[in-house]
Amino acid sequence: MISVSTISGIISVLKQFKLRFTPSTRQRIEAKLRLTYATENLRLVKRISALLQLGRGDSVTQVAQTFGLGEQTVRDYLHSFLKRGLTSLKYKTAPGRRSKLTGRQRQQLKSWVKAGPLKAGYECACWSAMMVQDLIEKRFGVSYHPHYVSTLLRNLGFSFQKARFISDHLNEAKRKEWMAETWPEILRLAAAKNALILFGDEASFAQWGSLSYTWSIKGRQPTVPTSGKRKAYKVFGLIDYRSGQFFYKGQTGRFNSQSYTDFLSEVLQQTKQHIILIQDGARYHTSKATKEFFQDHVDRITLFQLPAYSPDFNPIEYLWKKLKKRSTHLRHFKQFEDLIAQVDEGLLYFSQTPNEITALMGKYCKSLGVEAA
Repeated sequence: MISVSTISGIISVLKQFKLRFTPSTRQRIEAKLRLTYATENLRLVKRISALLQLGRGDSVTQVAQTFGLGEQTVRDYLHSFLKRGLTSLKYKTAPGRRSKLTGRQRQQLKSWVKAGPLKAGYECACWSAMMVQDLIEKRFGVSYHPHYVSTLLRNLGFSFQKARFISDHLNEAKRKEWMAETWPEILRLAAAKNALILFGDEASFAQWGSLSYTWSIKGRQPTVPTSGKRKAYKVFGLIDYRSGQFFYKGQTGRFNSQSYTDFLSEVLQQTKQHIILIQDGARYHTSKATKEFFQDHVDRITLFQLPAYSPDFNPIEYLWKKLKKRSTHLRHFKQFEDLIAQVDEGLLYFSQTPNEITALMGKYCKSLGVEAA
């Protein structure tokens, strides 16, 4: 057993000990310090800096005062370095409390949560922390507080988020064919004809406005006045794939074959280029009257139909979202004319900022080229 006098003697020696590094050792320690700064491990930065200060000839007392450390802590740094060298310049992650679930159980839980509560035997289709808590207790016999269950789920790679609809009529084969065959064909045709590639769609903007997320005082849900009038301003739109040019037309009447072909006729008058028109399967896009219009203008318009239930393949869908965010989200329109004025202002803005539109072509950006990217 080491006596008290021996320990006191060791401490006395360490107090008087002067550390000196060879140039190569100092360089390696300084390189380690630079890497540690990048990881923002401030505890280790202080330890390495203290060691370098000792290497410049400062005493343990001086280093302790400089870095706000205890003298025994600095002596521990020095002793560890003398014993283990550069390998001493790291901290092990604190192990913390052992998990109640094994690694295999955590992976099993992850697969159950991914499959959904219905498959786990619950009546509700939406997971809550209390339901997951119940699942863990029933399947593993382990009890967790609901607050920790949320932390556990985040650690497993989950987040609490809103679901989205996806049509059960999706034809994945047709979608793959569109991207692999139809889209390259469109690009070749556009190059041969020097044509515009126009994505088309329509949107309605309701007088009662639209809701969105915003920051608000905790416990006070933000409210927006609404007239409750079921009137809407309707807009036809076409956006060009390469230039971001935006053709649009607002109206108060219904979307139908006549209003659609009238809009297309106006677009034809605004450009002399051939048009490759990409549209979805709305009824007035494929009606008999609309087909006759396309037949009459086959020398100016080449038509392509998007795969069914594939709005994500149509960039103008994202433009409508941006327009609603700019013009109707959380706004009160007492008069219908106020709505029209606000939407028209947004339409004019996007027509004058083509870069905002080309930025929406992410689905096709590999073909768009370096300029748009």
